[in-house]
Amino acid sequence: MPLDMAMVKKLREHTGIGILECKKALEEVSGDYDKAIEHLRKKGYEKAKAKSSRATNQGVINSYIHSNNRIGVLIEVACETDFVAKNESFIQFTKDVCMQIAAMTPEYISSDDVPEKIVDKEKEIIREQLKNSGKPDNIIDTIVEGKLKKYYSEACLLNQTFFKDDQFTIESLLTEQIHKIGENIVIKRFTRYEVGEEF
Repeated sequence: MPLDMAMVKKLREHTGIGILECKKALEEVSGDYDKAIEHLRKKGYEKAKAKSSRATNQGVINSYIHSNNRIGVLIEVACETDFVAKNESFIQFTKDVCMQIAAMTPEYISSDDVPEKIVDKEKEIIREQLKNSGKPDNIIDTIVEGKLKKYYSEACLLNQTFFKDDQFTIESLLTEQIHKIGENIVIKRFTRYEVGEEF
C-alpha cells in the first residue's frame, strides 16, 4: 500500500526530522503514525547518545522575562559549532527552555546534579511516611523509587514535562533537537530570578 504523503508531511512537521527519514519510519511501521513517532524518538535517542561525548565549545546565553516583569531566567546552552548557535531551531529551543524554567521552577538540570545528601533526605522522609504502613520492605523500596522519580520530575529540568505539550519531557525535546541538528547540545546552567526571592 503506497504511503500517504500528507502523513509523511505531518510527521515531518511534528518531529522536525527530514522527509526521507519520516518516510522510512512510516514504512518500517506499516504506516502507523504513533509508532513512527516512537521509532524516530528511539532512533534520535541512539544518535544523541552517540554524540554526547563530543565537545561543545559554542552556544548561546538566552534570557526570558515574564510579562509581569517579576520573573526572569538566564540560560547557557552549548553546541559544537557557531553555525548551529545561530540556527533558528536551536535558538527557539533555548527560548522554550527559558520559559519552562520560568513556569516550572526546576532546581537542577538533571537527576545527576541532585546532591547525594538531598536524595538521602528525600528517601528518609518517604520511609518515615511509610513506617507504620505495614508494607513489606521490598514494596517500600519500590514506593521509595517511585516517589523519588516523581521528585526528579518536579525538581530536575530534563525530567520535567514540557509545559507547552505534556507528551514531551525537556530531555526528549533536547534529544530531538540533537537528532534534528546533528550536533551534541548541552544545557550547561541556568539561573531563575523572582522578585522578593531570598538568595
